[in-house]
Amino acid sequence: MKVDVLLGLQWGDEGKGKIVDVLAPKYDVVARFQGGPNAGHTLEFNGIKHVLHQIPSGIFREKTRNVIGNGVVLDPIIFKNEIEKLAKYNLDFRANLFISKKATIIIPTHRLLDQAYEKAKGIDKIGSTLKGIGPSYQDKIGRQGLRVGDILSENFKAKFNKLVDAHFEILKKYDIEYNWSDLETQFFNAVDFLKQFNLIDSEYFINEELKKGSTILAEGAQGSLLDIDFGSYPFVTSSNTVTAGACTGLGVAPRKIGEVYGIFKAYSTRVGSGPFPTELLNEEGERMRKEGNEFGSTTGRPRRCGWIDLPSLKYSIMINGVTQLLMMKADVLNIFPTIKICTHYQLSDGTITESIPYEVINQQITPIYTEMKGWNTSLADITKDSMPKELADYIAYLEKALEVPITVISIGPDREQTILK
Repeated sequence: MKVDVLLGLQWGDEGKGKIVDVLAPKYDVVARFQGGPNAGHTLEFNGIKHVLHQIPSGIFREKTRNVIGNGVVLDPIIFKNEIEKLAKYNLDFRANLFISKKATIIIPTHRLLDQAYEKAKGIDKIGSTLKGIGPSYQDKIGRQGLRVGDILSENFKAKFNKLVDAHFEILKKYDIEYNWSDLETQFFNAVDFLKQFNLIDSEYFINEELKKGSTILAEGAQGSLLDIDFGSYPFVTSSNTVTAGACTGLGVAPRKIGEVYGIFKAYSTRVGSGPFPTELLNEEGERMRKEGNEFGSTTGRPRRCGWIDLPSLKYSIMINGVTQLLMMKADVLNIFPTIKICTHYQLSDGTITESIPYEVINQQITPIYTEMKGWNTSLADITKDSMPKELADYIAYLEKALEVPITVISIGPDREQTILK
């Protein structure tokens, strides 16, 4: 058996949570491989909307085991709150949720540092979710981070205090207000709560499941264009959001990667700062935002909206080795009589290209569009055999341009509003 990977191809918010929930019945294990509580994976079914931040999106499927992998940064306080919010659904966390001992822990001073660093950047801020993600990955790379397995150690408090003291020295330089006593109490209450769960050597767990023939889906967070190496640096997240991140974030050998599901919206969105060539800073963009309810599931911030961007999608497909495409929120384009597709970029020196240039921050990028007739009608209750011709034409155009089949089309937020093509 091999591990299939599901990840976003844009700047995050593509709808990964819904698709993991839809696909989960096919898989014995769903495993998150990177990111942390900056993720907001939204699932909707039976008229109820759920937003998961750290818990894998297969948790609502009774027979699916869920793993928080070593590549994740875990905030015990947010984890405790998530579990408590899900308590009313009587989910069997003891049987179906496993946490890697090698996952890095976010401590309260990581969040304070995140606030301090972002505030200090002023107008150059990157749009952090202020969840402590970046500082916790910094400590991981700096070989001074704490890991989930450390909470089982008798000297965990000493390790914690040593790291906190180092953080306090940095925070002296910044004007950040906080009540440390309250933050520390919350943290250790959450750590005691975390100890009740299945803390495992996840790399052994995943590989033993593969040997047994179990089906495994690796769930990514954020999007490929936010990857620390391949995204629009420095306006990126702090982890590898691409397929290779599933290998390091779960302990899976590259030859054990199977299908790679690449998720994208039928248009483009971005939260926070950073380049966005097809952004619509006009009434069209505002209509798109309202129709798509484009507000961050983690931050609540309005998302920037624009037309689909083929150069960036081709780039993401290339670096991820995507084998299947899944198009989300096609229904949001119902209101547009004409749909634009960015096929190329024109750079400031007049060059026409399909490639993303190295310099995307200061480079003037003008999108070159082709236009297609929109379907301009509701997609409610359509099937793969009854979809409007204009939608079928849009899908066919994208498949030809991207050279990868589109196998799933989402036409609404509910798990039932999904066409398997």
